[in-house]
Amino acid sequence: MDQAALLDAYLGGSDRLRSAVAGLGRKQLVSRPVPGKWSVLEVVCHLADTEANIAHRLKRVLSEERPQFERVQPDLMLAALAYHRRDVEEELRIFDLTRRQMGRILGASPAEAWERTGIVGDRGYRSVTQMLNGAIAHVRHHLGFIVAKRQAMGLGESKGPKSVT
Repeated sequence: MDQAALLDAYLGGSDRLRSAVAGLGRKQLVSRPVPGKWSVLEVVCHLADTEANIAHRLKRVLSEERPQFERVQPDLMLAALAYHRRDVEEELRIFDLTRRQMGRILGASPAEAWERTGIVGDRGYRSVTQMLNGAIAHVRHHLGFIVAKRQAMGLGESKGPKSVT
């Protein structure tokens, strides 16, 4: 995928996430219709928090020589960051604003900057391009969970766009 297409796919994640949760009320957002799994709100908060982390990494890779990062620990974040006290609309806006800001930064970066690398925990060297592909895949992965939760609540898919790629 070329850089423009990759950037479009990255930016499109905001609309796909918003569409996935469209029409859900507070009770549906915090319920756990799939035993042992996160609620929809917890998934959205996780995505917003992780997106902030991804943006931080991208900024450092673009501005530093091979910075090092530890892996995120989602279960620790879930336990400590008051996910069920947070507002889904605010989380969606944070996710969107973070992606739009990074979109502007990446769009202004020369092609060679996309090959700069950082070291991510046990995954080793990751380029800006690989990190963007990872961010796109991360949202796609979690959208599948939201679809499963909607189905478990008898709601079917959202009314938004069908594509989750």
